[in-house]
Amino acid sequence: DAAANPAANSAAGAAGRRSAEAGDPAGAPADPEAGHSAGESAGEPAGPTGPTGSLAERTATDLRAALGPLVRRLRQFRPDGELTLSQTSALVRLDREGPATASELAAGEGIRPQSMCTIVAVLQERGLVDRDQDPNDGRRIVVSLTRAGLDGLHGARRERARRLTVAIAGELTPAEQEQLAAAIPLLERITRRV
Repeated sequence: DAAANPAANSAAGAAGRRSAEAGDPAGAPADPEAGHSAGESAGEPAGPTGPTGSLAERTATDLRAALGPLVRRLRQFRPDGELTLSQTSALVRLDREGPATASELAAGEGIRPQSMCTIVAVLQERGLVDRDQDPNDGRRIVVSLTRAGLDGLHGARRERARRLTVAIAGELTPAEQEQLAAAIPLLERITRRV
């Protein structure tokens, strides 16, 4: 129900306006009489993948184009002294999954164990992780977050959240903020499906 979902309605309207402005009749709103949008022929399947040029396909392209730079900017923001992306990623994994060996961290990150050993050494030198013998298997050395590592990780997250909050409040009208908030559950559903 478009009335109950302003974010979806707004996104559909915006996609249609962009296509119409470009002279693309495929972006025209759906024709309720015909049961399909003006850009789809009645013979094309409208399953989960949809026809080429479908609203879902155009929205996917627009979404990637909009979210990609946002995610990159948030990831690239590093206050003085903050860690590299690889170092931060290792800390995030330890925070999420708990203590692990350097080999387990490397496998999870998709990098060579030697590279992860270098990352862990830097993190340990900065007091952000500890390396200790596994109490259940003395042959294994496990890496775990220190209090300083956890605090640093959470501080960086808070700063990124603050920057995003400032951007939303400064760039969007209250009505647009409502639309963005209404779209978040939709993005979460898409994320689970991808």
